Amino acid sequence: MSKISPTDPQIDRYCRYLAEERRLSLLTVKHYHRDLLLLAQHLNPLNVTEAKPPLIRQVIATLHAQGLGERSLSRLLSAWRGFYQFLIRQRIVTQNPCHDVRSPKVKKNLPHALSPDRAQLLMSDLGSDPIALRDHALLELFYSSGLRLQELASLNRQDIQWDENTVRVTGKGAKTRIVPIGRFAKEALERWLKIAQAQCKDNPALFLSRDGQRLSMRSIQQRITLRAQQVGLPDHVHPHVLRHSFASHVLQSSGDLRAVQEMLGHASIVSTQVYTHLDFQHLSKIYDQTHPRAKNKAKKDNSSSSE
Repeated sequence: MSKISPTDPQIDRYCRYLAEERRLSLLTVKHYHRDLLLLAQHLNPLNVTEAKPPLIRQVIATLHAQGLGERSLSRLLSAWRGFYQFLIRQRIVTQNPCHDVRSPKVKKNLPHALSPDRAQLLMSDLGSDPIALRDHALLELFYSSGLRLQELASLNRQDIQWDENTVRVTGKGAKTRIVPIGRFAKEALERWLKIAQAQCKDNPALFLSRDGQRLSMRSIQQRITLRAQQVGLPDHVHPHVLRHSFASHVLQSSGDLRAVQEMLGHASIVSTQVYTHLDFQHLSKIYDQTHPRAKNKAKKDNSSSSE
C-alpha cells in the first residue's frame, strides 16, 4: 500500500469544524484525525469522497484480520459515519458509505464479582488506627451502597443522612439519587468521622488523606488493591468489583431488578440486566452442588474420565 499525504483537505476541514464549532478537546480532535487518516490510507489511491459501502466493508474486514478488536472497529465506524454526515451537509457527497456497514459484534464480558465470603474477608480486622478506620469505612460504603468510584470520592460529610440511613449521591449527568446505607457501613462511618471531624473541620470531604485533603480516586484504588493483597485475595480487586458484588448479591437475595437499577443509578434497566447472568451463574453453581441429578452426573463424568 502506497503512502498518502499526511493531510487531506476534507479531513482537515472536518477536524477544524470539530475544534472550532463543536468545541471538542484537542485530544479528541486528534483521535478523530488519526481515525480518518487510517481510512484514507486504506482507501488510497481513491479519495475519501469516492468511498462506497463495499470498500468500507473491505477496510473493516482487513483491520479485523490484522487483529483490531471489535470495540476499536466500532469506534472507527462511528468516527467515519460522523465524517461523511458532515460531508453530506456540506454537499460534498450525497450518501454515507458507512450507513449500513456493521462492525463485528462486541463481546460483552460479565462483570467480576466477589463471593459474599470474600467480600466479608476484605473488610475484616483492618485495625484501629485512623487510616485503617478510614479504609474500613470506604470499603463498607462501597459494598453497602454500590457506588461508583467517582461518586464515593466526591462525597461530603453532609451527604450522609444519619436519621434515614441513606447517602445522597451525585452520579453521571449530575443526577442525584438516594441510596441506603447498611448497618455495618454506618457503624464504620461513625467511627471514622469521629477522627475526620477532629482532623479537619474546614474540609467537607467524607474521606480525607493523611494531610487532610480529599482522598483522590487514584488513592482509593490503591488502598483497595493493597487491602486485597493483605488478605490474600487471588483476584484483582478494584472499586468497580465492589459495585458489581453489591449488585449481584442484592439481586441474589431479593430478585428485584428495578430496585437494583435505582440504587446503581442506571438510566436504562438494560445496563442492570447483566447482573441477572451473574445471578444465574450463582444458581447454577448451587444446582450443581445440591441437586441429586447434578451430583450423579458429576460422579458419572468423573468415573468416565478415570477409565
